[in-house]
This record gives sequence, structure tokens and C-alpha cells, in this order.
Amino acid sequence: MSPTARKQKSPQRADLVIVANRLPVDRVVHADGSTSWRRSPGGLVSALAPVMQEQEGAWIGWPGDVTEEMEPFENEGMQLVPVSISAQEYEEYYEGFSNATLWPLYHDVVAKPEFHREWWDSYIDVNQRFAGAAAEVAAEGAVVWIQDYQLQLVPALLRELRPDLRIGFFLHIPFPPAELFSQLPWRRQILEGLLGADLVGFQLSGAAQNFIRLVRQRVGHKTHRDSVYLPDGRMVTAKAYPISIDTTAFEKLAASPEVQERAARIRADLGNPRKLFLGVDRLDYTKGIYARLRAFSELIHDGHFSVEDATFVQIASPSRERVDQYRILRNDIDRLVGHINGDLGRIGRPAISYLNASFPTSEMAALYVAADIMVVTPFRDGMNLVAKEYVACRLEGDGALVLSEFAGAAEELRQAYLVNPYDINGMKAQMLEAYLADEKDLSKRMRAMRKTVAEHDVAYWASAFLADLGVERPAHHKQVKPARRS
Repeated sequence: MSPTARKQKSPQRADLVIVANRLPVDRVVHADGSTSWRRSPGGLVSALAPVMQEQEGAWIGWPGDVTEEMEPFENEGMQLVPVSISAQEYEEYYEGFSNATLWPLYHDVVAKPEFHREWWDSYIDVNQRFAGAAAEVAAEGAVVWIQDYQLQLVPALLRELRPDLRIGFFLHIPFPPAELFSQLPWRRQILEGLLGADLVGFQLSGAAQNFIRLVRQRVGHKTHRDSVYLPDGRMVTAKAYPISIDTTAFEKLAASPEVQERAARIRADLGNPRKLFLGVDRLDYTKGIYARLRAFSELIHDGHFSVEDATFVQIASPSRERVDQYRILRNDIDRLVGHINGDLGRIGRPAISYLNASFPTSEMAALYVAADIMVVTPFRDGMNLVAKEYVACRLEGDGALVLSEFAGAAEELRQAYLVNPYDINGMKAQMLEAYLADEKDLSKRMRAMRKTVAEHDVAYWASAFLADLGVERPAHHKQVKPARRS
């Protein structure tokens, strides 16, 4: 146990409770066999940790281990309440229903979703466990904020247990239109689960409208604009809250001598090409990695530039490797990269430098600083924070962002070179335009995007949602107090 982590016999009651699939910490195993906890990277934890510390709030989540049950403990001023998941539940609730049913369905059926009744049963069981933990931890009249698609039944389950609570839910991934969502055998149960919340947040206004429309069509409740009126007199609001990043943290990292030196080394190791293209993604079929690498290779093949002129670095961090679709994708991309480099590369100058690995944030920042052109081309994405991270790291206001119009970030970063990832020729044209653009045009685009990312950071996102949920919005993001209802 870390010196900053202290076990508790029973969880303390909290006025602010976060419920997420994972705890905001990762277990670290040291050389001597001892373990400690380290705060997880990511915007959600960065945004909410200061609020949780200020309020002595509680965070409920799975600790990432299927072999043990854990007692609540404290870490860096946060009360952490682990929820256990068995190996079978991990396979059925997480890999199964969450990631082989909901994930592809919510991402425009880029891959075919699977519908299995036993997966749904496991999803119910785990959601009930999370709801029970939240009911036990939340103080009278507390605010509870539930996160993402793995826990869509928790709002209604929790309201049944604790009608005194103020409940919010935020979906980090897209929410599909009625034509797709209606394929789900348990569509009504999911909608009714979400209606347990007072406020349901989405990345985009279109997703919120999809939800309102489905509630009206499938559940039969009266709706008006962003509101749902329930028979018991309660009103549920559905709105867009585009998530963002800790912009200041990325700017500081990008400006550090270590990151600047590492960025220069990366370019030198790649032979100092005229332009360095970069892709950074989880290895996921929704990210459009295969299509973008094809487009880049065709630009070389067509003679627009050579491997001496341009190199593409693609980082694809391992993801859900036990799921068949992900193993197939990895093999397909491995073969494509080998084929492209075999056809187009030179000794010491591959067309594509491909790494199927995860890297620390400092290395990501160095890659963002080194890259002239960032290529973010998902077939569908709730937001895509990589695009915003790249913009935050372009301290000189240079660089180009090639961005899928189907990423949520496209609604905010309108100065990017927007592409339809299904249109290979169109993607090639925009990548080439970014390659040939003059510095004045690049600067104009990037400075506008940097302004957007600076003004709407992750603290702004969290503060806006919590304010609408009934948590007072302070002058400073880190001083948020739950507003008691009269």
C-alpha cells in the first residue's frame, strides 16, 4: 500500500460521488513485490481529482483486478471505493456486452455488434453492484455523477435505492440514431436506465437529440427540446458537454527542455524528413488507421512526395486483445505496414514507422511537438482528445491537423483539414493540402484552434456539467461545493 493510500473499515459518506468503470488509480508493483497506487493519466481524472480532494468526495470503480475483493481506501485526498468484478463478469459484462455489443452499435456499426442474453444478464448484475456501492457511500442529498456506457443502468437502479440523490450521467462515446439503437434487444431498458438521472450529458447536441427522440418513440414520455417529462413529475435534461483536456498541463509539458530535446531526437532518428505525419490511437476498428495508412502510401506511390520527403509515424496502443475483432485488426495492419514498407521504403527510411505499444504522456507530447501533420481519421468518435492534445502542444502556432468530420472534435476544431475517412481520394487530397500549405495559412488555422482548446479545457467541461447538476460553479474550478436542495 502506498504511503498516501490508507485503508478504511467502511466508506465515509460523501457529498460528491463519481461512479466510473475504473478507479482513478493504477496499481504499481515494485521490485521488492510491494504495491502502491499511482493516479491514472487522462483528462477525466485530472479534471475531477481537485474537486474530489476539496470535497473529500468518493470515487467508485473497478480496481482492474479480477482476483480479489478490496476494502475502501484513501489516496491523495480521495476516498476510493473498489467494486469487484469476477473473471466471468469481465468476459461477459466488459468484453462482451460493453465492448462487443454497445461499442460497435454506438459507433455506427463499423463492426457488427453481437447480442447475447447472458452478456446482458451480467451487465445487469454488475450495474446493480455499482448502484449499491453508490447508495451506500452517498450522503443525504448528495450529487452522484455516473460515467459512460458500461454503467447505463446505474442511474435508475440508484434512484430506486436513493430517491434523495441528485444524479448525473455522462456518455463519453457517441449515442446512435434511432435506426441503429433500435437494433438493441434491450433498448427500452437502457433508455429507462438513463432516465434515472436528472441530467444526461453527451459529447454533441446531435447525440442528445437522438436520445430525446428515442425516449419519445420507444418509452412514450412527453419531451420538449432538451427535456423529458416523466409521469412522476420529475424532469430529465439531456444536453451536450464536449469534453476536453488539461490544456495547461500539455502546454507546460511541450515547453519543457526534456520534451523539446526528445522531439528533436525523434526527427533526427527518422532522418529529418521535410514533413513528419503522425497518428496516435488505440488499436481499434473505429479509428480508421488502415484507411489513413493506405491514403499516405498512395500519395508516395503517386509521386506527390518521397520517403525522403515524408514519414508517417503511427502509434497504435494495444486494446482489448482478447476480443477477436481486435486481433484480426492488428494482423491486418501488421500486413499492410509490411506491404507498404516493402514496396515503397528504402534502407533506413521506411515509409511508415509503426509501433503497437503504449507510451507515457511525456513521449506523446514529444511526438506532438515533432510532428508537422497530425492525422486523426476515425470512422466515428465521441470526441477524440488526441486532436486537442496535438493542438495544445503546438506552442508556436504551427503544424496541421487532418481531422475526420465524424470525430466529435470536428465541431470545435473547424479550422482543421476535415475529411471523410470513407473517402480515400478525399483524404489524400486534404493530407496533400496540409503537406503543401504555407506557414501563414497553417498559423491562422492553428492559432484559432489553440484559442478554442485553451478556453474550453477539461476543467471548464467538468464545471459546466456539475453546475447544471446542482453543484455551485465557483470563480475557481477547484473550489466546487455541492448545492443542497431545499
